[in-house]
Amino acid sequence: MRTLTLPGGEAVPALGQGTWGWAQDPARRSEEIAALRCGIDLGMTLIDTAEMYADGGAEELIGEAVAGRRDGLFIVDKVLPSNASRAGTVDACRRSLRRLNTDRIDLYLLHWRSRTPVAETVEAFEQLVEAGEIRYWGVSNFDRSDMAELVAAPGGSEVATDQVLYNLTRRGPEYDLLPWCREHNVLVMAYSPIEQGRLLGHEGVTEVANRHDATPAQIALAWVLRSDGVCAIPRAGRPEHVRQNVAALDVRLTEEDLAELDANFPPPRGPQPLEML
Repeated sequence: MRTLTLPGGEAVPALGQGTWGWAQDPARRSEEIAALRCGIDLGMTLIDTAEMYADGGAEELIGEAVAGRRDGLFIVDKVLPSNASRAGTVDACRRSLRRLNTDRIDLYLLHWRSRTPVAETVEAFEQLVEAGEIRYWGVSNFDRSDMAELVAAPGGSEVATDQVLYNLTRRGPEYDLLPWCREHNVLVMAYSPIEQGRLLGHEGVTEVANRHDATPAQIALAWVLRSDGVCAIPRAGRPEHVRQNVAALDVRLTEEDLAELDANFPPPRGPQPLEML
């Protein structure tokens, strides 16, 4: 498994597993658990979730899936903005810990900006780090100006990650956010790297995939993973899809491929509002 390095020096997988949309259909539960375990076996030990997903149901599913194999995993969780006060963040984290059936969260993120001053949320993160309940903290859906405000706050420079929507159709972060994060040694985590499957039928992606004897999903993932300091957290509800995602690590896009993808999905020419799903 290819790895990337957090600001503190710890290596994490470049390709992880997302759980957005999981635990909503009881009929799919066993297959979702099987997919998660398959990914772990293949080295996709970074698992992303949030208290918002299925109202905590995704966390409970992860807790069941990883029982007995928690060591060696890197679990990412998120606090809702409505819980982002100092006391609210601590309480939300402890509820997530119970649902995950674990004693620590490896990376805890603020899901998006809230009305609570960011410095107050950072204070809560620091309290949780000191207590050993989380190991690192970060944010999600923060644009460049948000990040600049964050690192200017007391303790804000300890931010490890910004998780954002980034894929071939959502290239806005390339203009200013990705360069800023590289300059400040902040890992970027790309969610929905296949645009919730909407990239799979695009003719331009399919043409590149055919040249590599790959799937369109593998090309979309390989494109995200080509960027320095960017990891991806695709969701795959079946073990066979997990195996296909892992194979994207072996795809090497050529200059011709990248030029063709640029023609179909032009890079930003100026700053753009950060998109969210």
